[in-house]
Amino acid sequence: MTVDRIQPWISTPLVESAHLSKLAGCSRIFLKLENLQPSGSFKSRGIGNYLLCRIRECDASGKQPHFYASSGGNAGIACVVAARSLGYPASVVVPTTTSPALVARLREEGAHNVYQHGQSVMDADKYLRSTILPRDDNGIYVPPFDHPDVWDGNATVMNEIAAQLSYEQPDLVVCSVGGGGLMNGIMQSLDDLKWSDKTSVLAMETDGADSLDQALKAKQLVKLDKITSRARSLGVATVSAKTFEYAQRPQVSNAVLSDAQAARGCLLMARHERLMVELTAGVAAALCEDGQLQRFSGRRLDRDSKVVLLICGGNDISVDMLMEWQKY
Repeated sequence: MTVDRIQPWISTPLVESAHLSKLAGCSRIFLKLENLQPSGSFKSRGIGNYLLCRIRECDASGKQPHFYASSGGNAGIACVVAARSLGYPASVVVPTTTSPALVARLREEGAHNVYQHGQSVMDADKYLRSTILPRDDNGIYVPPFDHPDVWDGNATVMNEIAAQLSYEQPDLVVCSVGGGGLMNGIMQSLDDLKWSDKTSVLAMETDGADSLDQALKAKQLVKLDKITSRARSLGVATVSAKTFEYAQRPQVSNAVLSDAQAARGCLLMARHERLMVELTAGVAAALCEDGQLQRFSGRRLDRDSKVVLLICGGNDISVDMLMEWQKY
C-alpha cells in the first residue's frame, strides 16, 4: 500500500450564504462545510494526518498497527473512517452516556470493537490507556486533539479557505473549541500565511463545555468538574496548552453561548442552508442573529467584511432533535 498517495479527508466547499449575510447585517458570511468530510466532521483532517504519520513509521518497522481512540463521537468516527479507508483496524472507547445512534454509527463504519466505559470521555480515555492498550502490542493510541500531527492536518482547512477566497484575506474566522485542535491548526496556518496580524479568530464554546473561557478568566489552564452541555464533541475538561497560548493573542476573542442558542443556529442551517449540523456547528451559525457577531468579534465589521464560519460537524444530529428544538 502506498500510503503517501492516500488522503483520508477531502477538500470541502466554501459557500457564501446570502441569508446569513443578510441576517448578520454586518458582513459577508462564508460557510466552510466540514460536515461534508468522510467522517462527518473536520476531524477527518487532523486524525487522518495523525494516522498517516504513524502508518509511515510502522511501514519502516514492519509493524501492523491497530488504532485506538477514546471519544464522545466525532474523533472516534474520524479514527474508524480514516483507518478503514487506509486498510487498518480501529477500535473506540466511548462513555456509557454516548447516544445509541453514535455507537451504532461507529459499528456501521466498521469499528473493530466499540467499548463503553465511564461517565465521561476522560473516564473512557483512562480505561483505554490503562486496560485496553496494554493488551495489544500493535496498538497505537490516537489523540483526539492535542498533538502537532493533528494540528498539521487541521491546518489544511485554513489553507483551503485561503485558496478558495483567491487569497483575499478574511477579516474573521469563527471556529468551535472543544480541546482546541481545530483552532490550533487555524492559528498555525494563519501564521504560515502571514495573516495573523489582520485576520481575527473567534473561538466559540457552549455553556457547560467552556473550558477555554474558564481558563482565560482564571489566567491558567483549568479542569472542568463536569460537562453539562449537550454539545458532546465540545465536552473536553481541559483545552490544550497550545490553545490557551493562542487564545491570549490580541487578534483572538472568545464567546460562550447556551445550548439553546446553538440549537437555534442548527435550525437556521436546516431552514435556510438545507443542512443538518450538530450543536458544535450551530453555535457558530447562531452568531448571525441579534447582533452577536459584531458584539463578540473583537473588531469592527462592515458589509464588505469577509467572515468564515467553520461548520465543523454533522454527526450528532437527527430530524427528531431538530423537531424537538423547534418547540423552544
